[in-house]
Formats: sequence, structure tokens, C-alpha cells
Amino acid sequence: MTRRTTLRVVGGLVAILVLVIAARTLPIAAWLEQFKDYVQGIGPAGWVLYVIVYAICCVLLIPASALTLGAGAIFGFATGSIIVLIGATLGAAAAFLLARTILRRRVEAMAVSSPRLAAVDRAIAAEGTKVMFLMRLSGFPPFTWINYALGVTGVGFGPYVITTVVGIIPGVIAFTWAGAAGAAALTGSGNRLTLIVTAVGAIVVSAYIARIATRAIRRAGVAP
Repeated sequence: MTRRTTLRVVGGLVAILVLVIAARTLPIAAWLEQFKDYVQGIGPAGWVLYVIVYAICCVLLIPASALTLGAGAIFGFATGSIIVLIGATLGAAAAFLLARTILRRRVEAMAVSSPRLAAVDRAIAAEGTKVMFLMRLSGFPPFTWINYALGVTGVGFGPYVITTVVGIIPGVIAFTWAGAAGAAALTGSGNRLTLIVTAVGAIVVSAYIARIATRAIRRAGVAP
């Protein structure tokens, strides 16, 4: 298992462990129910607000893993997954377009001294969208960083958006399910042990997929 894959698994497990500990020491279940009631009470506006916040986090290079877990906890697995997919895609698209326009000089200046970006550019030139898709699956390079980096490569906007949407699906499903299962466990909506086990399992499966993709990226000349 690669270091990045290990960190992905450990990070997910730590998040679940923190939720379990917090549930035993703080009124997390009550707070979660109150927040869910508030968001659900404002209807579709709550979905839109979450999408906007998620997209802004992507643009500002803020890791959105916590928001992905939160979407599952607040909106449930299906709705939460859709919200995260839309938010992540909009954020990725915005970062890409910013790198192509008003931030182009700054991003290019940062890219000049980055052997990693040079390797990414060469791999994309050789294998096109396949490499972008693998990068999304693997989570390497980091999602928020590579959004800007790809903006100064020869990648087309259409292929970029399509590979982003499809490539992040496994990770989105894993973490929104973990969030939904964690919320259900906290609020007593199901068998706590079963929910925790399935949440951990979803993250492990996602990490395994990321591991396979990382190996393929390494073979393409982009070394994690």
C-alpha cells in the first residue's frame, strides 16, 4: 500500500473514530438533528448553499473531505452524493477557468519550478484524458491543487469536466456513505456496529481503487 493510500485510509478511520468519541462526550446527535432540521427547513436553498460553500472551498484550496462527510450526514447518502458531485465539479471548473484567465501568470510562475507539474503535462500530452481520469480516481495530485495546475496545460475544458465528474464518483460515494452511516449511528437510526463497519469498508474500498489508479499514474510517468 502506498503512503498516500495509507494516509487516505487512516484519515477516514480517524474521522470516524473522532465522531464516535465525540458522540460519547458531547451532544453531537442533538446538534446534528438540529442542523439537519434547519437545512431541511429551508428546502432547496440548503442544497444550493452547501454546493456554493463546497465550490468555494475547492477554489480556496481548502480540503473538502469534512464537507463530503457532512453532506452524507446532513442530506443522506443519495442527495449528499449529488450535492458533493455538483459542488466539487463547480469548484474544479472555477479553479480551472481562473488558472486560464486572471490567475494564469501566477499559476504558470508556480508551475515553472514544479517538476511534478511538468511530469503531469507530459503524461497528459502522451495519454490524454486517461491520465486525468486516473488522477481523479487516485486523489494524486491533490484535488484542489491539480485543478489550478491543469488550467495551464493543454487540456480542453470539456474533457476536464467529464473526467472530473466520473473520476471522483468512487471517493464521493465512499465518504458520503461514511457520513450518512456515521450520522445514523449517532442518532440511533440503525445498528451502530453495522453502520460503522460499512462506513469503514466504503473508505477502504475507495482507497483500494485509488491504489490501483496510483500505480497506473506511476507507469505513465507521474510519480506520487
